[in-house]
Parts: sequence; structure tokens; C-alpha cells
Amino acid sequence: MSRTKELMTRIIQEQPEDASYEEIVRELAFERMIERGLEDSRNGRVVSNEEMGQRIRSWQE
Repeated sequence: MSRTKELMTRIIQEQPEDASYEEIVRELAFERMIERGLEDSRNGRVVSNEEMGQRIRSWQE
């Protein structure tokens, strides 16, 4: 089984028996967001706190 399927299977099996479809999908999406963030970090695709503060302030204008 591929790593992706193994990860998805593990996440699904860790959910409570009464978990809804939406809850399971939300957990899968959350795991993917974490993986993407870690990949970005490893590849140096990051933004400093200062730069992010400037971006947020520009949105508020």
C-alpha cells in the first residue's frame, strides 16, 4: 500500500466510531495542511513574522 493510503487509513481508523463523514474529511484535510506546511518549511518557503505582520496590516487598509 502506498504511503498516502497508509496515512489516510491510519487517520480514518483513529476516528471515533460515530465520526461523521464531514469530521473524517476535515481530519484528512487538516493532516494534509500540516504536511504541506512542513514541506514548505523544509524547502525554505517561509515568511518572517515581521513580513506577515506587514501583509496583515496592508489587508486592513
